Amino acid sequence: MEQGSAAAVARALIDNVERAVLGKGDVVRIVVAALLAGGHVLIEDAPGTGKTLLAKALARSIGGTVGRVQGTADLLPSDVTGVTIFDPERREWEFRAGPVMHNVLLVDEINRATPRAQAALLEAMAERQVTVDGVTRPLPDPFFVLATQNPHGEGGTFPLVAGEYDRFAVRVHLGASDRESERRLLRGEGGLGGLDSLVPVGTPEGIARARSEVARLHVARGVEDYVLDLAAAARTDAAIPRGISTRAVQMLLGVAKGHAAVAGRDFVTPDDVQAVAVAVLAHRVDDAGGLASTAAGRAAVERLLTSVSVPVA
Repeated sequence: MEQGSAAAVARALIDNVERAVLGKGDVVRIVVAALLAGGHVLIEDAPGTGKTLLAKALARSIGGTVGRVQGTADLLPSDVTGVTIFDPERREWEFRAGPVMHNVLLVDEINRATPRAQAALLEAMAERQVTVDGVTRPLPDPFFVLATQNPHGEGGTFPLVAGEYDRFAVRVHLGASDRESERRLLRGEGGLGGLDSLVPVGTPEGIARARSEVARLHVARGVEDYVLDLAAAARTDAAIPRGISTRAVQMLLGVAKGHAAVAGRDFVTPDDVQAVAVAVLAHRVDDAGGLASTAAGRAAVERLLTSVSVPVA
């Protein structure tokens, strides 16, 4: 891939984000792969692990406009989508756009928002448009949601249901930082200081072009069969009662394409599928959701990867 390609866009985003988010290269690469695949990202972990830092760093790196929603128990759907109000001076109704009308929407603590507010957000994610007072308005292109949430065991949370989880291309966990990354943070590297110094390294137009390029990456029939075999295995596994949806199958291949672009290739390999499978599928196959079942979801996906034969080039 030549300079200016999806690979170059991915490399610039990753390098920029890692100036603030230290020691989480694998997670950053998967998040960027999901972005290039046109998917939305859920970052789930305990407080203080850097969820919001990662989301803000990527939002700042992408360029374009950025909106933010803070999940609270009194959040209304109109706080997300916008509202139509009457202007007495102009004597006409006008639309006041909500934070969803931006290229990048950062949703902090999505599971503290009420189910009605969650539904408004997730409808926008699925339809790429919002309807307010009977008028449908398209969202900007590209449109990308970065949502964070805390463990479901905490008080004051409204857990996402299966259909809502399915709207996210990937769910990632950051975990505790390694010793050397924490040492660098103690010395003032990265973190909020690194975030403050970030400047955009992309544009909405560049992201849109990169997404189009990623969608056209070559996928051999054997790789397609591998993805379909994983889906079939999930649907016949007694430990995965819901199986996986067709959307999940599409996202698995889509994010694998994004991963190939991150690696600088214009074709997808089984290794790409395996690298993103847990992030794409684990939140779709665990029934309980949240950190308590993260290990179960990961184990189920890893069992699929072990049981399904990998095509040989």
